[in-house]
Amino acid sequence: MLISRIYQISIKSNYYYENLAQMNIERKYFIKPVRGEILDRNRKLLAVNDIGFSIKIAPHLTKYDKEQKRRVANDKLIKLITGIVKEFPDLNQTKLIKKYIKKDSSYNHRYIPVVDFIGYDEMIGAYPKLTINKSLKIESETKRSYPAGSMATHIVGYVGRSNLKENEKDPVVEKVGVIGKTGLEREYNQVLQGELGYRLVKVSARNKEVAELEKVEPKDDQNLVLNIDLKLQKRINELFVGQAGIAVVMGVDGDIIAGVSYPSYDPNLFVGGISSKAWKELITDLDHPFTNKIVGGAYPPGSAIKMGMALAFSKAGTGVENPEYCKGYITLGKSKHKFRCWSRYGHGTVGLRKAIRESCDVYFYNKALQTGINSMAKSLREMGLGVKTGVDLPRERSGIVPDKAWKRKRFKQGWYRGETVISSIGQGYNLATPLQVARYTAFLATERLPTPHFVDVIAGRKVKKEYKTFEVNKQHLNTIRLGMYDVCNSPRGTAKRTMSKLPIVVAGKTGTSQVVSIPQGEKVRMKESQLDYYSRSHAWLTTYAPYENPKYVVTVLVEHGGHGGSTAGPIAAEIYKWMANEGYFGDEFKGKIKLKDLTKVKKGRGHGH
Repeated sequence: MLISRIYQISIKSNYYYENLAQMNIERKYFIKPVRGEILDRNRKLLAVNDIGFSIKIAPHLTKYDKEQKRRVANDKLIKLITGIVKEFPDLNQTKLIKKYIKKDSSYNHRYIPVVDFIGYDEMIGAYPKLTINKSLKIESETKRSYPAGSMATHIVGYVGRSNLKENEKDPVVEKVGVIGKTGLEREYNQVLQGELGYRLVKVSARNKEVAELEKVEPKDDQNLVLNIDLKLQKRINELFVGQAGIAVVMGVDGDIIAGVSYPSYDPNLFVGGISSKAWKELITDLDHPFTNKIVGGAYPPGSAIKMGMALAFSKAGTGVENPEYCKGYITLGKSKHKFRCWSRYGHGTVGLRKAIRESCDVYFYNKALQTGINSMAKSLREMGLGVKTGVDLPRERSGIVPDKAWKRKRFKQGWYRGETVISSIGQGYNLATPLQVARYTAFLATERLPTPHFVDVIAGRKVKKEYKTFEVNKQHLNTIRLGMYDVCNSPRGTAKRTMSKLPIVVAGKTGTSQVVSIPQGEKVRMKESQLDYYSRSHAWLTTYAPYENPKYVVTVLVEHGGHGGSTAGPIAAEIYKWMANEGYFGDEFKGKIKLKDLTKVKKGRGHGH
């Protein structure tokens, strides 16, 4: 069949360009490259090209209507488009005519595209009928498709029609007509789109090709292979149903195995242009599905910052190993205002390990006042907080680690000691993205700060791993790690209930980041469940495993989830179980772990504790 022969010859569309200097002698036909595919670590397709056709109509089939004072379709054009719509009833005749008229002019001698894409199966029956007419041209075409749907949208991103500004920047984009708009499609657009090829031909005065002078094949099919495991992506999406939040699973070397920002959306909606109704639903959703919260969501880190604070105290020589006494609050100077610990009646005498295990706020209040905000901020930035991670995704936020200079520049105000107090527990001006917290956790586990990356192989080339290091007191770091072990395994650990029964030993830290300001005296008497859902605190749990030989970091944030151990903990635990069952921690556990049947789990907005 003729239609099959077209594909055997070429799937690439020809784009025509006239060399003005030799327009009666030579012509150049550009050959569009095939956009590279995006695959997960197991070579499962995440972005692929569907095969189909475009329909073009010969130029100069309009006439000027004096009464209407504009160009209108002549009888031949109307007949052609009527024939097209007869074969494809879903098309709108009026829209096709308008599209043609908009691009037709006396200066244009190229066939005018009226239908961008018709699928291969749809075209088979219509092809013989349409190609009888020489005024119609059917050309092979591809259309981007995302087989995983919403499972990896915020990572993969999507392509869309290029605009005038984008066309001016890149000649390939101009000829191809599409460009990566978000995610890896945007970050690696130049790699994925390839380079144009062309045919230089000699033509006769009657526009007939006489000879081929030169041919250059396009550079295309430049694929990306990711570190992402699509099966894990799907599992995490299932775990978040009924809630909103983020999960990052990363190797301590920076390889990102999973990154979920939930809820999400289907990127296929955007390929041909999203409807106004679907767009409105996305941008008015209070859970912000359109935002990539992995790198673009900035949250108070809460108690998840305390390990970094402890290392900052250590570096400043504040005496991090010296105990503090917690009676449930501190006051500053003659002020009667109480900066309370989360434990109303206090923790008594608290050393570093206990301060991490039981998340004693007073310990950090006192050490912070002895250290000072500038010294704290400098150390935290060295650990990757308040600075961009360098991940291979666009629109990453840097978060905020405040100091005196930052506040003066931002608010034209001086710094107060009370702000140092609340900064020490990750509140106040502090903001961090989930990926920043995951990266910082990898540093705590290994003493190396990796550059995170979603892509493993770019057009056949392996991505090089990069790290930063800086000196820390190893004894103090080991004590911090013991505290993180206790969080997940000791009787008084804040994540013991969900993390202590896993097949591998996990270390971590819970965190609760306040969303709205509640007077501290009132806060100690209130439960998260008494608050309106969108006023409840965010719940953090950041972990690494195995404890003795760290390989992976799992960081979970449940928006408005209350306490990290209660809401983020069960999600992190199920992630570790799934990974163990799939062999991520060796053959010892592979296929032997009983996973929770999520179809039997009641989903809904949690009550914090």
